[in-house]
Amino acid sequence: MASNRISRINEEIQRELSDQFRRLKDPRVSQTGMVSITRVDTTGDLRYARIYVSALDKSQEKEVLKGLKSAAGFLRRELGRSLQLRYTPELQFVADDSIQHGAHILEVLRQVEQQDEARGGAGTETEE
Repeated sequence: MASNRISRINEEIQRELSDQFRRLKDPRVSQTGMVSITRVDTTGDLRYARIYVSALDKSQEKEVLKGLKSAAGFLRRELGRSLQLRYTPELQFVADDSIQHGAHILEVLRQVEQQDEARGGAGTETEE
């Protein structure tokens, strides 16, 4: 039951922070294009929340993280006002490369498929 509560809190934190990201005035965050929260992991005691962030422009991802870390206090206060939890977790922002990793896996699968087709479909069913 506690894990269900934590997952609901994670969803609320993700929703609220996504909304707050759009209102941030730090140019490192606001002028980089799309910044997404891919996942939130909160500890059971609600003291810490690890926020996994992905930026559309990977070359600016470090600057985005620096901007978010400098705005962490402001974001935490705003989060505390909106969620009204007993403890507002300390926010830790982490770069998430899962989208890039998934794209890499997809590319490898396409290459394997092309190699199979080049060999004459050796991996396909044979007719009798």
